[in-house]
Amino acid sequence: MSKIEFSAEQKAVLCQQLKAYVANELDHEIGQFESEFLLDFIAGTIGPHFYNQGVSDAAAVVASRFEDIAHALYEIEVPL
Repeated sequence: MSKIEFSAEQKAVLCQQLKAYVANELDHEIGQFESEFLLDFIAGTIGPHFYNQGVSDAAAVVASRFEDIAHALYEIEVPL
């Protein structure tokens, strides 16, 4: 897996959301630098867990679809 990176626009939105969350939930104001540092920490340490869960969920969907395809192929086989 490559490093999780965001565009400048995505990072600005995410940092604003982090600043609002910390202010509302923790009653603490953080600046742009702190919010970017926190976002980098979350993306680097927690993000891979969410990414891996997404990959696992996608693999389950693909496996299910392959089972459906295999069943459909079996149904169209010509009996010998």
